[in-house]
Amino acid sequence: MLPDRSGLSTHDSQTERQDWSESELSGDQILELDAQPIRGHSYWSLAFRRLYRKKLAMVCVSIIVFMYVGSLFSPLITPYDFRAVDLQNTRQGPSLAHPFGTDRQGRDMLTRVIFGVRTTVIITITSLLGGTLVLGVVLGLMSGYMGRWVDAVIMRMGEVTSSFPEILLLLIFVSAFRPRLLVAVQAFEDATGLDWIIRLGVLDFMIISVGLAIFGWFGMARLVRGQVLQARESQYIEAALVTGASTAHILRVHMLRNILSPLIVSVSAGLAGVAGAELVLSWIGVGVFPPTPSLGRMLFENGSPQVLLNHPHLILFPIGAVTLLFFCFNILGDAVNDAFNPRTR
Repeated sequence: MLPDRSGLSTHDSQTERQDWSESELSGDQILELDAQPIRGHSYWSLAFRRLYRKKLAMVCVSIIVFMYVGSLFSPLITPYDFRAVDLQNTRQGPSLAHPFGTDRQGRDMLTRVIFGVRTTVIITITSLLGGTLVLGVVLGLMSGYMGRWVDAVIMRMGEVTSSFPEILLLLIFVSAFRPRLLVAVQAFEDATGLDWIIRLGVLDFMIISVGLAIFGWFGMARLVRGQVLQARESQYIEAALVTGASTAHILRVHMLRNILSPLIVSVSAGLAGVAGAELVLSWIGVGVFPPTPSLGRMLFENGSPQVLLNHPHLILFPIGAVTLLFFCFNILGDAVNDAFNPRTR
């Protein structure tokens, strides 16, 4: 016999209600008490409540939100211009004027670290949320629900792209398309006077985001396809078909809403992977190009043992930002998986 919210069994609750009716409650009060429904909690409210109870995860969420929001508004909060060169104060240690010190060109390291986090944030949002998520969900829904040749074409195409290392494909894609797009953008800037496209790194952001979306959608599509295959034979899908619902309506209303939980878990777990791909590309010299700051390029430029011994602030602060960001991503991914995945409970 299941206990109710007061800790009493259903029979004990009814017995206590009868005792109240005989001793304390009037007839109208008894009818009002019987008419009150027993309110439960939805799956989403219980999941978010479990997530909220994980204090370390909430701290990581606060850090991620602070870093994301702060980096997006970095031009308003940074004390210096990330391109400002001061050759008289090169490789200075941390001070009140420069809390993170200066680099080999006298640029403020705090400003460049904040802008480097902004680079990671922009590429993560545009590639994962705007590319991989949308492309993977749409193709996964089509593959799982339509089946037959649509499923075969999408899955074989994804298997071909996933059979190669993603970093290798991104390296080939960026190396092949960036020089051609750079010539076209420079011609466009000369004709229009809009020189901010290259100066602010918009071209690099676009190429890396498109590459990550093209070569990173298959994992999301395969996850969505598996969920759709399970839900396709459900009775509520058959009822929707009987009522004459269109395919688009079934995919949007019935399918997509029932796979949101594994999608949230997958997105939270994939944030670190997308950020790591951008760092690796910049570290090997084909990601975000100067003068746009990038944490990966900072690690590449200052990764020698001599710099670590003589000027450790040039490598420790970028590594600290990367470590903190990845630590928060991993902790958040585990917490979201525990809260939203019923198989882990």
